[in-house]
Amino acid sequence: MAVYTDISDDDLDLIAGNYPIGEILSCKGIAEGVENSNFLLHSETGHFILTIYEKRVNEEDLPFFLGLMEHLADHGYVSPRPVKTKSGESLSRVAGKPAALIEFLEGRSMRRVSPEHCALLGRSLADLHIAGDGFQIQRPNSLTIDSWRPLFEASLASTGIDLISKREISEISTEIGDLEKNWPENLPEGVIHADLFPDNIFFLNGQVSGVIDYYFACNDFLAYDIAVCLNAWCFESDASFNITKARRLLNSYQRARPLEKTELQALPLLSRGAAMRFYLTRLYDWINQIDGALVKPKDPSEYLQKIRFLRDVKSVAEFGIDLP
Repeated sequence: MAVYTDISDDDLDLIAGNYPIGEILSCKGIAEGVENSNFLLHSETGHFILTIYEKRVNEEDLPFFLGLMEHLADHGYVSPRPVKTKSGESLSRVAGKPAALIEFLEGRSMRRVSPEHCALLGRSLADLHIAGDGFQIQRPNSLTIDSWRPLFEASLASTGIDLISKREISEISTEIGDLEKNWPENLPEGVIHADLFPDNIFFLNGQVSGVIDYYFACNDFLAYDIAVCLNAWCFESDASFNITKARRLLNSYQRARPLEKTELQALPLLSRGAAMRFYLTRLYDWINQIDGALVKPKDPSEYLQKIRFLRDVKSVAEFGIDLP
C-alpha cells in the first residue's frame, strides 16, 4: 500500500482549514502508486486526492509537476487540476512534508489491456504532447541515459546486489554501453509524461477520462514517451510482445501527431532505453527495500525480459507499422 506517512485528525483539520472544501468526512489510504503517500478524501464539497510527497521527489520540482497539470487542464486535456489553498497556493504542507490536493477524476484503470485501450492511449498521449506545447517551465529528465550508469553503479554498491547474478550484471553493463554509444540526438522534444503505465490512465464509457501521476514528467524526446508506453502496454504477462496492441497505439498516435521519419527510425532503440530505465529503478528499489514500507518493490526481471526482446528489434516494422 502506497502510504509511507500517516496523517492524524489534527492534520485533517489543518487541511480542511487551508482548503475551500468544507469539513472532511472521511480519509482512506490508496494502495496504488509507489513514490508518494496518497489518500482519498471525501469532504462536504466532493472527493479529492491528497498526495504527500516523500523523499524521492525533489520539492523544487513540484511547481513543474503541479503547474503542468494545471496547464494541461487549461488546454482541455484530461488532467486533474490541483486545488488551490484559500491563499491561492497549489502546494501546502501536511505532517511536515510537502503536499497537494488534487481533483478526483471518475473512471478506472484497466487491469486487462485490450488493443482498443492501446488505441485510446495512443490518441491521449498525442493529445498530451500537443497540449503540453507552450508550457513555460522546464525540467530535464533526471532518469534519462546519462543517469543509467550511475544508477547501476549505485545498485552494484548496495549490500543486496547478490540478489542478481554476475551474468546479469555483465549483460546490463554491456547493454548500457551500447545504448550510450548509439543514443539518438536531435529528435523532436517537448513535455512528456514519462510514466504512463496502465494504472495512470482512467477509462469511462469507452473513452479516456483521466491521466494522472505526473511526478516523472519532464522535457525529453516525445518519441521516448511512446517507447515507455510500448513497454508498459504491449507486452503480455508471459513477456511476449503483442504487435496488434503496438500497431493500434502507434497508428492512433500518428493520426493526431504524425511522427517524423527520424522518430520512427529511433523508436526501437528508444524502447530498449525505456526498458533499461525501468529495469534500473526497479533493481535499485528491489535491493534497497525500505524497512517498514507497505509497498512491495516490483521485480526488475520483467524488464530484463523486455530488454532482451527489444535488443533484437531492428526496425519499427516489428512494432506493426512501416517507415514512410
